[in-house]
Amino acid sequence: MRFEQNIDMTGVRPDLDQYGALCFRGTLDGPEVLLITTRETKRWMIPKGWPISGLKPSKVAEREAWEEAGVVGRVKKKSFGSFIYDKVLNDGSEVRPIVGVFLLEVRRMRKRFPEMAERDAVWLKPTDAARRVEEPDLGRLLQKFARMIERAARR
Repeated sequence: MRFEQNIDMTGVRPDLDQYGALCFRGTLDGPEVLLITTRETKRWMIPKGWPISGLKPSKVAEREAWEEAGVVGRVKKKSFGSFIYDKVLNDGSEVRPIVGVFLLEVRRMRKRFPEMAERDAVWLKPTDAARRVEEPDLGRLLQKFARMIERAARR
């Protein structure tokens, strides 16, 4: 499953799709999004992972948000967008997965979850989150979310 046609697909293997959750919540100061650190490089990222047999992409994103951040909420079924990032696999090879991103409205966060000892998490305004991530495509997706929220607030 490919998500956006404007991404350079040169050198990307077709079996490298991942699915991620752009987790968000409302606060008195406006919406915030959740970033977590990756396990190996400690870069700021959104929860994401490889396909899981028998699960739809949005449900994979929802499960990854739970496992990596302890998030419980409602995931949208339609993809919000996608981004590409560079990943080094366990065997040392480098790949560029395409991550299909699904919005997930956070209802609560659990104190105990599978990867709680392996990651840090931070809630930020979407524009601040866009500046914190290293992946340009993910930054653009966070900016797109910020614009969507701004338009909705004007209505």
